[in-house]
Amino acid sequence: MKSISATSVIIAALIAASPGAQPPREWSQWRGPARDGTVAFAAPATWPGALTKQWEVTVGAGHSSPVVTDGRVIIHTRQGEREVTRALDLHTGKELWRIDYAAPYTMNSAARGHGPGPKSTPVVAAGRVFTFGISGILTAHDVATGKVLWRTDAPPAPPEFGTAMSPLVDGSLVIAHVGAHDRGALTAFDVASGTPRWRWTGDGPAYASPVLAEIDGRRQLVTQSENAVIGVDAANGQLLWRLPFRTSHDQNSVTPVVVNDVVIFSGLDNGTAAVRVVRKGAAWTAEPLWKNDQVSMYMSSPVVIGRTLFGLSHRNRGQFFAIDVASGRTLWTSPGREGENAALIAAGDLLLLSTTNAELIVARAGSDQFDEVKRYDTAESAVWAHPAIAGTTIVVKDIDKLICWRV
Repeated sequence: MKSISATSVIIAALIAASPGAQPPREWSQWRGPARDGTVAFAAPATWPGALTKQWEVTVGAGHSSPVVTDGRVIIHTRQGEREVTRALDLHTGKELWRIDYAAPYTMNSAARGHGPGPKSTPVVAAGRVFTFGISGILTAHDVATGKVLWRTDAPPAPPEFGTAMSPLVDGSLVIAHVGAHDRGALTAFDVASGTPRWRWTGDGPAYASPVLAEIDGRRQLVTQSENAVIGVDAANGQLLWRLPFRTSHDQNSVTPVVVNDVVIFSGLDNGTAAVRVVRKGAAWTAEPLWKNDQVSMYMSSPVVIGRTLFGLSHRNRGQFFAIDVASGRTLWTSPGREGENAALIAAGDLLLLSTTNAELIVARAGSDQFDEVKRYDTAESAVWAHPAIAGTTIVVKDIDKLICWRV
C-alpha cells in the first residue's frame, strides 16, 4: 500500500436515531435515502434468534432493488419477455398496481448466470417513480397509480452486460447514463416531460451509479464512467474533472463515496483509492491522497461510519474490510468466503451486511476487528439486490421473490 500525506479528512459522524424514536419508513432510491448506504435504524436491545417473515411474493427475475415509499414497496423485474413494475402494500404484500411492457433483450453469454432482469434500482421523487430497464428504457410512473407519464425508447445498444446504473433525481431533473460502451451520454431529463435538458457525451456508461456532492460551492454529479471517475456540473452537465480509471472488461461497478471534498472509489483488481477534488481558479483537479492495494471492490459499494470506510473486497471469495479514511491504512479484514457480492448498510454504530449467500450479517462498526453480532438467513436462493430498510422492516429480493422481514 502506498500513501500520500495529506491533511486529515474531517468527517461528520453518522447520527443514530434517538432512543425510542421511530426511524423514517422511506427507502426511496439506490442505497437508501441519502444514496450512501446509511439509514436510521432502531436496533433491538437484544437481537432475536430469527427474523420474523411478514410475507413473500413471487415477482420475477432481476437484481433491481426494492424501494419503499408511503407504505408501498415498488419493485422492477422481468417476467418472460416483459419488464414489470409493481407496487405492493408494505404490511401485507398485496399488489396495489402493476404495469408491464415489452422489453426484448439478449443476454451476453458471459452474464447468463445473472438472467435478463433489470439491474437498475428505481428512484422515487415528487410523486413519481422512475425505472431504468436492462435495455435502457427509462420510464416515469405516477407513484400512486402506476400510470405511465412518459417513456424513452431503448438506445440502439445497451452496455455489454446490460444497463445497471441507477437513476438519480436532482430537483426537476432525473439523470441516467444511457447508451453503450464508447457511445453513451450521461443525460438529465425533465422529470415532468422526459425532455433532455443536458447531455455529457465524453464516455460510455459503466455499471456504477452516480452520487451528488457539493464541493467548494459547486454541486457536482460524481460517478464512474466506462474509462474514468468523473465530476460534472449537476446544473448543466459540464465536465469539471476527470481521472482515468479502467478495470478488466470495462466493468467499473462501484458507486463512489464522497466525504467533504474527498472521493473514494475502487474497481476489480485495481485497489481502493482516494482523491481530493480541488478548484484552482476556473480549473478543477482530482489530487491523489492514497491508494490501498490490499483490498479491491468489484460490484459492492462501501459505506463510511465516522472516520472508517467499510467494504467487501472481492479477494478471498468475499472479505469484509475496514480502512482509515484519512490515510487509507487497512484496519482489519474479515475471514473470506462471505459471498460473491454484498450490500453494506451503515446503521448508527452497526453494519448490516446482505450477502449473495442469502445471509444478513449484523456487525459492530467500532471494533478493531470484524465483530459479528448475529447472522440470519433471508432467502432460499441468491440475493444480489440491495435490501430496503424501512423502520424495523427489511425487504429482500432474491432470484425471483420479494420477501419482507421484521426484526
